[in-house]
Formats: sequence, structure tokens, C-alpha cells
Amino acid sequence: MKTKPTVSILAAGEFPKLFDVLHELGYQIIGPTVRDNAVVYEPIDTADELPEGWTDEQSNGRYRLTHGKRKSYFGYVHGPFSWKTYLYPPSRPLYRAQREGNRFDIAAENGGAPKQAFLGVRSCELAAIRIQDRVLLKGPFVDTAYRERRQNALIIAVNCTRAGGTCFCASMKTGPRVSDGYDLALTEFAEGKQHYFVMESGSEQGSALLSRLPVSPASAEQIADVAKAVDKATRQMGRTLDVEGLKESLYKGFDSTQWEKVAGRCLTCGNCTLVCPTCFCVTVEEGTALTGEQAFRVRRWDSCFTADFSYIHGGSIRASDYSRYRQWLMHKLAYWQDQFGEIGCVGCGRCITWCPVGIDLTEEARAVQTQR
Repeated sequence: MKTKPTVSILAAGEFPKLFDVLHELGYQIIGPTVRDNAVVYEPIDTADELPEGWTDEQSNGRYRLTHGKRKSYFGYVHGPFSWKTYLYPPSRPLYRAQREGNRFDIAAENGGAPKQAFLGVRSCELAAIRIQDRVLLKGPFVDTAYRERRQNALIIAVNCTRAGGTCFCASMKTGPRVSDGYDLALTEFAEGKQHYFVMESGSEQGSALLSRLPVSPASAEQIADVAKAVDKATRQMGRTLDVEGLKESLYKGFDSTQWEKVAGRCLTCGNCTLVCPTCFCVTVEEGTALTGEQAFRVRRWDSCFTADFSYIHGGSIRASDYSRYRQWLMHKLAYWQDQFGEIGCVGCGRCITWCPVGIDLTEEARAVQTQR
């Protein structure tokens, strides 16, 4: 529920108390930490596990972490993981069947939804969650497992004060400042000896959480500093995408020669769909134990880049690399608008960073727009 926001200041030295309060409220904290040379979202227990001092460098097909003297907790942009991992897990058991004599007893896999606090959600990621809500909750068929996880999630967002080399959320109007959909929003300032957070409540839960922390009222100057810091990140955007008339121009370029050109580079590995925070395609797999005593059905993430994804009796309807790349980009930027009334891209730039050959969605869309 949206409430009148309260804006407060929390000293960095008091930041670990946020973890204490979340634990007292029974939340499992999911937050950023460094693993395998990347910032990933995982269960964490203390502020010491946050990527303090780490920042990322991103460009086409390139991601590097560096450690500097600036001791900010949220100085990175984002890594390969998105919050979709916890709201719409990569693998979800659907049911299990157990042989009992001459019959099978079938039991649905209802593990329940954990009570989780997502710490460090960026504005583009909030937009991605809203898109997933539109797809999975507001259509004729509701994903009940997603709904349960979504209802049990507390969202602590972080405003971006720097942009990554592949970010273009400003073009998509999804950032870099968080607007809604959060319980608590943080803006971190770490310059010289000053290190503090401007904290803004966005819901009754957020206000209640804020009331349990040792905060002080924010001054008008400190509130204005938030806008200045976010504006700086906007000017740093590494990419742009013109969305005016985008759908119509892509439809006109459906037979563009550009699709075959990009297919000459594309490995159809599916990395872009796996790191994308809005892709929702899945497949269902079934299996049995070797003894024949058990059978199971599991839902797993899938990708439109695999030939089997579009397989219909007799073969794949998108057998070529270029047709699969075209399907992905057209769905993300054009078909999605017809289906759900909005673009399916939030401008996070992950697909550019984590493409092994550095294919840039913004460049490819622009090329199709200009080449018929």
C-alpha cells in the first residue's frame, strides 16, 4: 500500500542494524555479494557480505570487477543475476508420483513461499518485476507460485548514482531513479569521510521498518542531493534506444537483411534470455526413477534461441539462427507491446554485457529501423 513517504538519514555505521531488524521480522535477506568474480544475488546474513568497495566495468561482451578506495556498499551497477531467480525460479517441481502397489499416488509440489527481503533492487529491476507481474498475475492465467513469492517479498531498492557502460534505462523511462513498487528506497553517499544513506519509505511496511532504525530527518539539501546524483547517472548512460514508433519500424523491417547479418555472429547460446529480467519462457520436463517407483514433472526456464523450443511435429518452425534472433528481439521490443501493452525491455543492458560476441540490442534495433 502506497503511503506518504518519510525521508530519513541513516549513518553507514548504523547500516548493519537494518539486517538485525529484518532478521527480527523473520525475513531471509537476499542481497548482492561477490562470487566467482561477479556481483550476484544470494542469501546473506550480515552487511559484511555486501560488495563494499567493489565496482563493475561493463561493455559489449565484457564484465570486470575492480576494488577501489571508495567504500560504498552499492557502487556496482548489477551482475548477471536478476530478482527473477527468486520470484520465478529456474527450476520448479510441479508434482511427484509415488508407486503404491498397483497404483500411483500423485502429490503436487507445494513447498510454500519463503518470506524474503530483496536488498539492492535497482530501478530497471523494479520495472522488470512490474512487467513480470503484468505477465504472470494480470492475465487470464495466474501463476500461483509466483504470486505467493511476490506477496512474501519485501523490496528495498537502491537509486543508481552511476550508470554502467551498457545501461540504457533512461531511454526506456525505467530509471535510474526508482519511482514506485518498493517498500524502502536507499540512496548511498560515500564521499571522503561522509558515508550515509538517504532512506525513503514507499509502503506501510517500509515506514514500519524505517521506524525501527536509528534514523534522523533528512534536510532539504540532502533530499536535493538525491536528484543531483541520479541526474549524474542519467548523463552517464552508455547506450540509447529510440522507442518512438519502434514497434511499427520493426514490423516494417521484418524482412530486413540485418537479421542474417547479426545471425552470422550470434551463437544462439541463449545467454541474453537467461540474464534478461523479463524473459519468462519455460518448458516442462518429465522423468522416472530407474526402479519405476517414482515419476516427476519439473518446470524449467527455456529459451527461444533453442531449436527445440519451437519444435512442432515434423520439425522446428524457427530452424535458422536469424529467425530465432529475430523472434527474440521482435518479441522483446514489438510483439510484447501487442500482448501486454508495453515494451518487454527495461534497459538494464545485461544482454549486451553477457553476450559472448558482444551483440548490442540497441544497435541491432537501430539497424533494422534504418535498413529495409
